[in-house]
Amino acid sequence: MQLSPEGFMRPVRVSRGGSARADPVTEFAEICPGRIVSSPHPDSAERHPQLGSYLEAWSVWATDPDARFRGASGGVLTSLSAWLTQTGRADRVFGAGPDVNPRRTVSVTITDRKTALAAAGSRYAPVAALVSQHVLDPRSAVITKPCEASALHRLLDGREPEERPLILSFFCAGVPSQHATDALVRELGVPDEEDLTALRYRGSGWPGRFTASTASRDVSMDYRTSWGKRLGPTMQWRCKICPDGVGESADLAVCDFWEVDERGYPRFDEDDGKSGLLVRTERGRRLLHDALAEGVLDGAPVRAEGIAAVQPGQTGRRETLFGRLMGARLGGVRVPRYRGFPLARLALIDVRLSIRHARGAFKRVRAGRVGR
Repeated sequence: MQLSPEGFMRPVRVSRGGSARADPVTEFAEICPGRIVSSPHPDSAERHPQLGSYLEAWSVWATDPDARFRGASGGVLTSLSAWLTQTGRADRVFGAGPDVNPRRTVSVTITDRKTALAAAGSRYAPVAALVSQHVLDPRSAVITKPCEASALHRLLDGREPEERPLILSFFCAGVPSQHATDALVRELGVPDEEDLTALRYRGSGWPGRFTASTASRDVSMDYRTSWGKRLGPTMQWRCKICPDGVGESADLAVCDFWEVDERGYPRFDEDDGKSGLLVRTERGRRLLHDALAEGVLDGAPVRAEGIAAVQPGQTGRRETLFGRLMGARLGGVRVPRYRGFPLARLALIDVRLSIRHARGAFKRVRAGRVGR
């Protein structure tokens, strides 16, 4: 996966030499979430139309105050990463973190609490997390976007749970262009030629501020503006037609458990972070209850409907996605195959809104603004 001129990660074929696979391009096409995404339907799970299959739903947070403060949403994945490696439950955890040039985001390997804290916090930028062959090792764990969780799940199809890496995911609104990060840093008064010592998209509080640090100063912008008006609008088209921003293929999926205003939309007032958590698999259930029993996490069970209620971006996207897909198809654009998602039924919740999204997608295709 390489950064494209538009600022997004794109697959590039580099070589077939030494590959054990007969046709790696065909295999890639069978697992790539840009082509196909399936919704798992385990028999023992409950099913929520917008959140997918789950065994349990929780509100949780890290008991480690540093992890909770530095993490973007309660420090749950940060604390789990440190705990997994410190207790020997995993040899390593793969995730995302800042590059040597903090404007860039890269895959990182977490092996202890120090490296877990160094990777704490969301990174609203393109990154390929599944770059190491060790992500397939059952002694590994992976923290990754829902689309990558889906790809890894399909790649490992047929393996028993104990033969798979542990998959941890998070609710994802979409991937902005790398150019948006660069532009935002410049907007805050740091030119491209000036070195950054750190770049934080959020965290250090909840939700935290977008903060760029140099040797002489820190400059920042509030989360509502940085995400809502600068980064989010540059999101790639594939993310706008994503059926699974909620990590259905993971063992555990974590999200912000926002307080909401009178309209049902999240408040972004600074507070101690809390996460919503959906247990997707029995392996994930054992992990969560062990972490609670050992005091790594604290929290309480909640209703899945409570998580859906404070994630209007995720629920709204599912309810309008059928219209977007139909509009794009009518406009002549191929769209991915989505299996097991109740998109047509969800579109009936508000037919007029679905039609409006279909028209919008059709116009976007005709104007040449789809496919970036």
